[in-house]
Amino acid sequence: MQKRWVLKERGNPEKVAGLSAELGIGPVLAELLVQRGINTFEEAKQFFRPSLEDLHDPFLMKDMDKAVDRVLAALEKNEKILVYGDYDVDGTTAVSLVYTFLRELGHAQLDYYIPDRYSEGYGVSFKGVDFAHENDFALVIALDCGIKAIEKVKKANEYGVDFIICDHHRPDEMLPDAVAVLDAKRPDCNYPFKELSGCGVGFKLIQALSSRKNLPFENLHKYLDLVVVSIASDIVPITGENRILAYYGLRLINQNPRPGFESILKYSNIIRKTEDVPAITAPNGNEDPPCVFNRELTISDMVFLVGPRINAAGRIESGRNSVRLLVSEIPDEAEEIAKQINDFNTTRRDLDATTTDMALDAIKTNPRLMKACSTVVYHPEWHKGVIGIVASRLIEAYYRPTIVLTQSNGLVTGSARSIKDFDIYDAIDECSELLEHFGGHKYAAGLSLKPENLEAFIEKFETVVKRGLTEDMLSPEVEIDLKINLNEIGPRFYKVLKQFAPFGPGNMSPVFRTDGVIDNGYGRIVGKNHLKLTIGHHEIASAPFPAIAFQQGEHFNHINQGKPFNICYHIEENEWNNQKSIQLNIKDIKLPGEEV
Repeated sequence: MQKRWVLKERGNPEKVAGLSAELGIGPVLAELLVQRGINTFEEAKQFFRPSLEDLHDPFLMKDMDKAVDRVLAALEKNEKILVYGDYDVDGTTAVSLVYTFLRELGHAQLDYYIPDRYSEGYGVSFKGVDFAHENDFALVIALDCGIKAIEKVKKANEYGVDFIICDHHRPDEMLPDAVAVLDAKRPDCNYPFKELSGCGVGFKLIQALSSRKNLPFENLHKYLDLVVVSIASDIVPITGENRILAYYGLRLINQNPRPGFESILKYSNIIRKTEDVPAITAPNGNEDPPCVFNRELTISDMVFLVGPRINAAGRIESGRNSVRLLVSEIPDEAEEIAKQINDFNTTRRDLDATTTDMALDAIKTNPRLMKACSTVVYHPEWHKGVIGIVASRLIEAYYRPTIVLTQSNGLVTGSARSIKDFDIYDAIDECSELLEHFGGHKYAAGLSLKPENLEAFIEKFETVVKRGLTEDMLSPEVEIDLKINLNEIGPRFYKVLKQFAPFGPGNMSPVFRTDGVIDNGYGRIVGKNHLKLTIGHHEIASAPFPAIAFQQGEHFNHINQGKPFNICYHIEENEWNNQKSIQLNIKDIKLPGEEV
């Protein structure tokens, strides 16, 4: 699929020059900072040296005082508390965080509840409310869900069961009648940062509880591993508070992982080192313990290695297994649960592949779908646990807003995924009269509807999408930070660039463009259509760099003839036989004359 290359606007030259001089870094690195809105020495210091002291006061969040009062009253009266969360990574990490915190306060009247994806569906369910009532829970703390659970909370109130909602999804005009509704996206909430994950909102709750109980903030550091996994897996912006939480969460996982994370990482060949390693000097100048694994873990590892395995429990069996894993303090117990969850992940991958093939066939054999601006595919027997993943796969093949639907409990239910700049939540909202339920974000949503409304929904959704799309939106875009020459890259350059991490939405790993490069003649196709190259300039003196270009073997014949070509790429570190080197990870290749 042909991709558009879009070069970002250059920063203010005076600001770039000033920052370059103040920080003692080259203009390319200074330009990257200015593009990220970092214009002063002080802003750069905060960016490169995130500090937990810069986290916001949790009581700035609307209803936080009410939530804290109610939890403290429950603790004082020894009331039963149910920690309730969604079955995905964000929900299960949030439940693990709040449950463990309350358990460590010594509260024994405590349990957690994860709804069944198939019998209950997303979020707070009537079955969950009935469970709380029948088991004499006085308080339910709902995490990563509940912002639209108006009828469920009403039912809980009739039972005399109080609710605290901790959510980060978009609310409707009417909020549930809960004791407290913590959601920075509430229109009446003045909390300075609006993009916390569900687990992040849970962290703000325990931060507020700790403050009220005069407990040291340092006691909360051990929960940041849960927060970073939620931030990475829920794809929230890694800016503001999320950047701080993610930075320290990654350090914790690398240096002192909880048994659950260490056990699950073993199944991705991330294993604990056996030899002693000297302490490393952290960016703040202090010595920290070294990474305990065979390599340093990044946000990408949380997204692609940890997150899918935690998610697999809720997709295939029960998300409760994920919570059991994450709250376990016994390595042998965590190892046993991790093995089971890894088996679930293997099953999930098989279902994913089979369903994706069926969905692609459904598109190819349907002339209407081939010509449509949106993709909506349905099969009553598709596994509900993988349809969100399949929707993402279909976007890779047919770049357009996509919904994959199956049947569950008499309803057609599905997952939606979107493309850059198209708000799929708003598009689904325009079809809400045909739906029983929907919720989500700009780029991902869930929905359910009656079978008799399916055709009408498909037709209306296509109309809404067609009206909202522009031609540019339908071409995948590679956003390029800067155009540079290879001779501008070196060890010191990469050392500073590495400190731009953690990378993610809002602070993506920089993409560079270099024109007129050639391979040294020893390039080859490896694996499944990947290119392994050694890149240098065609007409400019520069040191050669090893490079990998995934799924781009179709360019090999041109490259192998020694002809120049253009690349856009990330700069990364490759480690082989304990030797580290700079490597180019090529995102796209264009031959001379091809439109960029």
